[in-house]
Amino acid sequence: MKNRDKIYNMRCGDAYPYLLAKMEKKGRTKAELDKAIRWLTGYTQRQLTARLKNDTTYEAFFTQAPDPNPARELITGVICGERVEDIEDPTWQDMRYLDKLVDELARGKAMDKVLRREVPA
Repeated sequence: MKNRDKIYNMRCGDAYPYLLAKMEKKGRTKAELDKAIRWLTGYTQRQLTARLKNDTTYEAFFTQAPDPNPARELITGVICGERVEDIEDPTWQDMRYLDKLVDELARGKAMDKVLRREVPA
């Protein structure tokens, strides 16, 4: 898919501002975006910052993630017409997982729920 290739080859640092703008438009913060990305991929904040500054492609950002969170498979729903749990390409699925996390945060969902954590009673 041509559009998918374009996204795979985009620099990670070029994709990030779009995600951040969506968050900030809805009153969410850069810290919240970074927390969601770190939860999903296992990058530390230092590693995330370095990846955003160098020429890492968006594809490499996900395929080289140090510790993808197994709980990411709990992310379900539709993003851009695709049901994320049914996506067969694991890299594309991880990208869509991030899109879904950003959408949920932008809609005002609590961080604990977005990160699929049980909230103590």
